[in-house]
Amino acid sequence: MRKLGLFLVLLAAVGIVNAMLDPLQAAISDLCTALQSLLPVVAMLMVIVAGVIYASGQIMGAETRARANVWATAALTGALMALLIWAIAPPVLQAIVPTGGAIACLATAV
Repeated sequence: MRKLGLFLVLLAAVGIVNAMLDPLQAAISDLCTALQSLLPVVAMLMVIVAGVIYASGQIMGAETRARANVWATAALTGALMALLIWAIAPPVLQAIVPTGGAIACLATAV
């Protein structure tokens, strides 16, 4: 009798989890779409910020100029990584998981 009760509890838990998956999948898909549209904008802003940091560092002293060069390089590297993720992630994820859910929004965007 105890095993039957445990089975019924597990069956109910599976039903609850299954009912929660549809809204969760929709939320992940919306997040994916929002991030896809935001990533190129953030990358461009990072390029602009890198230029401003570099230019402002050139009018400062030697130590500040060196730090500004490092910060500007880091911002440019971040922008490049963001653009690479934006361009390369969808085909890679599509190759790993050909069908399904939130990954499908990545594959259709590029």
